[in-house]
Amino acid sequence: MILMLKIKKSAPEELEALPPKDLYTIRYLSLHDNKYIRYFTGHTKKVTSLSALGDSLLSSSLDKSVRLWDVRSPNCQGLIAETGRPIVCFDPNGVLFAAAVNSNEVKLFDIRSFDKGPFNTFMPYKERNSDWTSIKFSPDGKMILISTNGSDVHLVDAYNGGSLSTFASRVNSKGIPLEASFSPDSQFVFSGSTDGAVHVWNSESCLREAVLHCGYTNPVHCVQFNPKYMMLVTASTQMAFWTPPYPDDEL
Repeated sequence: MILMLKIKKSAPEELEALPPKDLYTIRYLSLHDNKYIRYFTGHTKKVTSLSALGDSLLSSSLDKSVRLWDVRSPNCQGLIAETGRPIVCFDPNGVLFAAAVNSNEVKLFDIRSFDKGPFNTFMPYKERNSDWTSIKFSPDGKMILISTNGSDVHLVDAYNGGSLSTFASRVNSKGIPLEASFSPDSQFVFSGSTDGAVHVWNSESCLREAVLHCGYTNPVHCVQFNPKYMMLVTASTQMAFWTPPYPDDEL
């Protein structure tokens, strides 16, 4: 099961957590020669999230731990014991990271002193009927996006934990994790749904701007933006690439 795909700028490499040889080992794969560069062992239960930035890697697990790695070394660089199921992400500047625990609490850690505990903790929502499945900072670092295995996607102020909005118009009739992502300018939020559509909201007005259809009949699990160019990729049982319409004279 691939949990995260991250292509580095300087080399075609990706990170993945893949059973079955070692169920909870995170493997670092080079796409150049299709060989594993490194194995990261330590988690004793299923890995719930991965977040990579530069040579740093964060992982979380159902063993209630968060681990910090340097991809150049197989040794764990730091360990945080949590009280429940965590999911993690780096902020875009690599200065801090967030750990969401038990679907109701978000903790912010300074990467330089994470062993001292979180410098801020907030509880923006009390989830009743679903679990938090992923957490992401906006590219400008001002907002946090929380995806769930229900119909809701939560938008939170990254500085004070205040609730900005809950987007509840997507369809999730199967109770499965559906990814949501920001556009590179942080102005829009995109999320898949179980009816095969992609929902688009304005992160400032919090209004739904559009619903995109491309003929999917299966759930759209993954939604990712190219960090540099205006291209969206969605994945169901098939992949689709989206770009904005261009005037004929720009083609």
